[in-house]
Amino acid sequence: MWRDPGTPADFFYQVRPECANDVPKTKFKIKAGRTLSVRKWQAAFTPDGYLDIGRTLGRIQRGGIHPSIRGEVWEFLLGCYDPKSTFDEREQIRQRRRTQYAVLKEECRLVFPLVGSGRFITAPVITDSGEPIQDPIVLLEASPDKGLALLPEENGTSHNSATVKEVDKKIIQWKLTLHQIGLDVARTDRTLVFYEKQENLSKLWDILAVYAWFDTDVGYCQGMSDLCSPMIILLDDEADAFWCFERLMRRLRGNFRCTENSIGVEAQLSKLASITQVIDPKLHQHLETLGGGDYLFAFRMLMVLFRREFSFGDSLYLWEMMWALEYDPDMFSVYEDPDSVTGKSEGSKGKAKSTRQCGKYERENMRSGAKDDVAPLPISVFLVAGVLKDRSTKLLTEARGLDDVVKILNDITGNLDAKKACTGAMKLHKKYLRKAKKT
Repeated sequence: MWRDPGTPADFFYQVRPECANDVPKTKFKIKAGRTLSVRKWQAAFTPDGYLDIGRTLGRIQRGGIHPSIRGEVWEFLLGCYDPKSTFDEREQIRQRRRTQYAVLKEECRLVFPLVGSGRFITAPVITDSGEPIQDPIVLLEASPDKGLALLPEENGTSHNSATVKEVDKKIIQWKLTLHQIGLDVARTDRTLVFYEKQENLSKLWDILAVYAWFDTDVGYCQGMSDLCSPMIILLDDEADAFWCFERLMRRLRGNFRCTENSIGVEAQLSKLASITQVIDPKLHQHLETLGGGDYLFAFRMLMVLFRREFSFGDSLYLWEMMWALEYDPDMFSVYEDPDSVTGKSEGSKGKAKSTRQCGKYERENMRSGAKDDVAPLPISVFLVAGVLKDRSTKLLTEARGLDDVVKILNDITGNLDAKKACTGAMKLHKKYLRKAKKT
C-alpha cells in the first residue's frame, strides 16, 4: 500500500545556513490525510463559526497541524476561544483583548519608555533599593543616537528622568527583570532566520516585559522566552501572541512560582519520582542511590516542555499533540470566569461535558476519576517518565553519578520522535493509573 512520505516543514522555520549543523534535524512532515490541513480546518466550522473540536483533535493527534494554520489552531487548543462560539463572538473577544493589551503596554511604556520602541536592554537599570543605574551599555541600547550624552554631567545634573530614585515596589521589581528578559531574548532561537530581524527580538522582549507587569505574582523567569518565542512566529499580531502566551502560562505558571526555599516545578518533579517508583522501581532506586532522588536532572524538560530536546519544528509538533491529548472543553469558560478558576485548579468536577470533545488523555483522567480529588498531572510528566524508562538500561548500567545521568539524557537531543513520545506517555499513564489503584 502506498503511503505518503510527507513534505518537510523546514521552509516555515528556516535555520540560518551557518547554524544548520548545530541544530537537530526536523522529523515532522506534512502528510496528506493525516496532518490537519487548511481545507480540513476550514471544513470543521459551521457557517456561523462553531468548531467541531472533537474531529479536529483526532486529526491533530494523528498528524499534527499544517504550519500555515498552526497559530489560529493553537488559540483554540490553549483556551483562547470557545469552539462553541461564533465567528462574530470571537472577533469581539479578539478586539477586546487587543485593546486590553494596548493599555497594558502603554502602562509599561509610561514607566519605561523603551517598551514599544523597537529596542531592548541587556544591562540592569535599577538596584534592589530603587536607585537608577546609569550604565553606558543601557544608555547606548536605549538611545543609540544620544548614547553617552545622557550620562550625568560633572555637576550632577542630567536631562534624563531615569536618575530619580524609584520607591514603588511593583515598579522596582518589574524593572529588575527587564535586563534579564533582554539577555534571554538575545539567546532565544537565534539559529532561526526569523530572529535576524531586530523588530522580532524587540517584539519578544515587549511581550515578556508586559507579561511580567501583568502577572506580578510570577513576573519573569528564565525559560519563559523559550515558551513565548513560537507565539510571535505563529501569530502576526503582537496582542494575539501575548494572549496565546498568557494562556500557555495558565498551564505552566505553577512551575515558575518560586520562594526562598523552593521552586514551583518541584511538585511535578516529586510526582515524576512517584511515577518512576511505580513503573520502574529499580531505576528509581538507582537514581536515589546516585543522589538524584529529587529528579532535578529533569528540571529543564518540564520547565520549557522539551524545547531543547527537539528541533524547533518538532517541539511545536510535540506541544500541539500534548495539548490535543489534554484538551478540556471547559478550559475557555474556566479561564474567562475568575470565580471558577480556583475551583477548577483544585480539581472540581464542574458541569458535565461531552467526552467526544475531550482529548484522549483528558478522557482517561475522567474515566479513572483522577479529577475527583486533585488536579490531574500534565502529560509532560509522563513524557519525561517515558524518556527515563526508555533509557532505563543505559542509566542502570552506565550511570555512576549524576553527571552520567545528565550526559545520558543530553544525548537524547535530536533523537526523540514526538509522536512516539506521546504514544509512550499515554501507555505509561494507563499503566500508572492501573498500578496506583492496586497499591
